[in-house]
Amino acid sequence: MSVDNSERTQSLIHLAPPHRPDLRVAPRPRIDLGRAEAAARDLLDALGLDLDDATVADTPGRMARAFSELLTPRDFTLTTFPNDEGYDELVIARQIPFTSVCEHHMLPFTGVAAVGYLPGARILGLSKLARVVELFARRPQVQERLTTQVARWLDSHLSPRGVGVVMEAEHSCMTLRGVEAHGATTVTSALLGAVRSDPLTRGEFLSLAGRRG
Repeated sequence: MSVDNSERTQSLIHLAPPHRPDLRVAPRPRIDLGRAEAAARDLLDALGLDLDDATVADTPGRMARAFSELLTPRDFTLTTFPNDEGYDELVIARQIPFTSVCEHHMLPFTGVAAVGYLPGARILGLSKLARVVELFARRPQVQERLTTQVARWLDSHLSPRGVGVVMEAEHSCMTLRGVEAHGATTVTSALLGAVRSDPLTRGEFLSLAGRRG
């Protein structure tokens, strides 16, 4: 049976993905640099440092500013575009560097992330995958939660058919204190949608991300 132009137009309108405006992400943690510097001064004094020594007199302020930087992600816009060509294969950004702070010892952990997704109606500006990693890394964290938060945030805001995140990091709290396991790294993963449920897609993602399935 033939379909007239008006019916065809209505069908295309119905199937077309809704327009989703770019999302401005501007996290603003409450940081009081004055109080942080005073607290750092008290901590260093309690640890036996002579803050009258010119070489460390400005250290409390530097500590406060350093932690402020480590705990403040930069603003960004989550830019998406219509998936006009119906691209349906994995999109993966690998070797995304990140630094976070262990919430148990307030020592840094650093590593790299592989973040990928199976596009749905929209595709994402590639640099935004790194921005989302930074969004959740620049706060007191544990790696397991960080990995899951990145995956769930992308799933919620992009509505893809699947998301995969793999993170590998070296934790100062493990290498510089306690067991002092120098060179040890921790690997975590979070897989959602088809990247989790479909064995072939799961294996492809883990292989492209540099991990075995």
